[in-house]
Amino acid sequence: MSFKRVCVFCGSNSGVRPEYAAAARALGRALAERGTETVYGGGRLGLMGAVADSALAGGGRVIGVMPQSLVDMEVAHRGLTELHIVGSMHERKALMNSLCDAFVILPGGWGTMDELCEVLTWAQLQIHHKPVAVWNVLGYYDAFLAFGRHAVQEGLLKAKDHARLIVGNSLGELLAAMESFEAVHELVPAKLRD
Repeated sequence: MSFKRVCVFCGSNSGVRPEYAAAARALGRALAERGTETVYGGGRLGLMGAVADSALAGGGRVIGVMPQSLVDMEVAHRGLTELHIVGSMHERKALMNSLCDAFVILPGGWGTMDELCEVLTWAQLQIHHKPVAVWNVLGYYDAFLAFGRHAVQEGLLKAKDHARLIVGNSLGELLAAMESFEAVHELVPAKLRD
């Protein structure tokens, strides 16, 4: 499966380990090399900026989506192919979803976790049928993955919904798993999808 656009969720900080920024740059480069456009939160700082700068340097197209409040704080990347300015974080996530064919999650904080959990929930509810993939750089998401297994064991998350999350410990592993992704279509009441 090839993707026209991949949405990347990641931190607006760089973190304490240089491997996080190296991973962000590698992902940006890889997307540009494949001719895949990058959709992301529009920031110039941290891992967000590293993904965007690397994709742009590789000749890729980068589309940012940012609420006006963050643009006003002067954190927007001004060198993007496109920058969509929206009114709220909810609008931001909805537009990012509509613009992309797949999601990749790098290390990040609360915002990244919010985005990850929301797109996983949307997949569970069949709101989208796109791959959701975590690049588990240096085991960053090990505790989150353990929580998912615990939720399955406790009967609060179905194993099939836990299995929707693609996990890669390297970029090659991640991209290969995404390319072999096959969407699962289930009957879900329309009330839950709308």
